[in-house]
Amino acid sequence: MVKEMTKTNVMRILEAASVPFRTAEYMVDESDLSGVHAAAEMDMPADQVFKTLVLEGDAGHIVCVIPVAEELDLKLVARESGAKRVEMIPMKDLIKVTGYMRGGCSPIGMKKKFPTFIDETCVLWDEIAVSAGMRGEQIILSPDDLAKITEAKICPLTAVK
Repeated sequence: MVKEMTKTNVMRILEAASVPFRTAEYMVDESDLSGVHAAAEMDMPADQVFKTLVLEGDAGHIVCVIPVAEELDLKLVARESGAKRVEMIPMKDLIKVTGYMRGGCSPIGMKKKFPTFIDETCVLWDEIAVSAGMRGEQIILSPDDLAKITEAKICPLTAVK
């Protein structure tokens, strides 16, 4: 018997906005909640699977969406967001601020609308994957649709290797 995927709030928001998307599931490994693990489990390139990071700066909270194997460049984020400084929020505050837990944080459907930025590498793909709002479930959609639904700016966010 095949387990039916749980419809998440993220999926409901996308359906209500008539945004096309697909879903993908992966086995959650509590000892490895990394996006690289999720990408491997879904048999997708790590550059095509994006993670959602929440930061705080002098102007409030900021959401950044970057490829799972990449690192955020805090100076780029500060420049793009107009903040003097930014830093990751403490993990203990993630649920309180976003409504999502680590490993299941989506840029779509947070408790409040925050300024959102998507790494410019998203345009290299017709579709990218982001969390569907719970561990083990992803949505796959066009970067343009993700930017529209989150009112995000597409810009450089990752450290140059």
